[in-house]
Amino acid sequence: MRILLLSYYFPPDLSAFRVEALVNALHTHGDGEVEIDVVTTQPNRYASYHAAEASATAEPKLSIKRIALPSCGFGVWGQAWGFIHYARGVHKAVKGKQYDLILATSSRLMTAALAASIARKTQTPLYLDIRDIFVDVLPELFPGLPGKLLARVFSQLEKSTLKHATQVNLVSPGFLGYFSTRYPHKTFSTYTNGVDDLFLETSFYPDTRNEPTRPLTIVYAGNIGTGQGLEKILPALAEQLASSAYFYVIGDGSTMKALSKALSKRQVKNVELIAPMPRHKLIHYYQQADVLFLHLNSFKAFFKVIPSKLFEYAATGKPILAGLEGYSKAFTLQHIPNACVFTPGNPNAAVAALTGLKLSATDRGAFIREYSRNTIHKNMAIEILKTGKGEQP
Repeated sequence: MRILLLSYYFPPDLSAFRVEALVNALHTHGDGEVEIDVVTTQPNRYASYHAAEASATAEPKLSIKRIALPSCGFGVWGQAWGFIHYARGVHKAVKGKQYDLILATSSRLMTAALAASIARKTQTPLYLDIRDIFVDVLPELFPGLPGKLLARVFSQLEKSTLKHATQVNLVSPGFLGYFSTRYPHKTFSTYTNGVDDLFLETSFYPDTRNEPTRPLTIVYAGNIGTGQGLEKILPALAEQLASSAYFYVIGDGSTMKALSKALSKRQVKNVELIAPMPRHKLIHYYQQADVLFLHLNSFKAFFKVIPSKLFEYAATGKPILAGLEGYSKAFTLQHIPNACVFTPGNPNAAVAALTGLKLSATDRGAFIREYSRNTIHKNMAIEILKTGKGEQP
């Protein structure tokens, strides 16, 4: 079986390890009969993270073609221009080639739409892995008439894309209500993110210290964008905890400047902003943390997601302080012991929730077993391979 995989991000870019794990699972469970062509971009996730330029890879069962993007900034128009370059590169890379299956993993719909256009043209089965509901968030990202118009346009694009999908996976079961209502004749899988082996093989409590008596070390690691809304919670929260906690915020994104400005305005001294780093370096900060911090913006569209970072945090056994609502709140309270949830954007609620945490290691073995990435991707890979063979998943 020959598979074309489209993913805008791929290692060594950050936040793309799930895709790499899926490629490995497809090879493992394809009995040596699977060839995969990955078409992705050169590392470009963050301006402040400079991974070495990755060369094209050509192995007997794996080819990785990387599209170079122009330096066009990280705003809306810059991202749109970057995707146009990617789409052109994809069409050039696949021209004249035949595949048994097209597989795309997509958050902002466009990669999925690109895959659907190729599948439609070549009459090839299409498997989509949907990581976000882009149409749902547009009215809140762009309030008023612009958001409504964009939502209408992208709603039609979503409909066209889903129409040509043979099988669709939703990364959060919280998406089911939205997609099942709009596409009642489609069947959907819900293979979530999971826990990587790196986090199973690492000790996050390298010493045997008791509960901390010094100021708490609170660590946030991940994207700093509209979806996280850190600028709405962290300055006021850090100010309230000025004498009792120190925050390390590791990452970058579209609202980093807004966060930095808000911290400066309040003259907050107990927050350190650190550039993104590879996961093997990030481990050190997790080990030193007393509490891991997570926050999603209060947009209704985000009530349906499960943050991928939640799986990583849970695997450490560290206490988790999380500003969540909707499905992610219910998921956290049901599955992750010693995780306290507060209303997003409410620093008083966050301080109260912090007092409810047990500041020591927590056994989350049951969670790790249920959400092992190896197990999730094994089942997902089998479903993808069945789709490529024309079998019912």
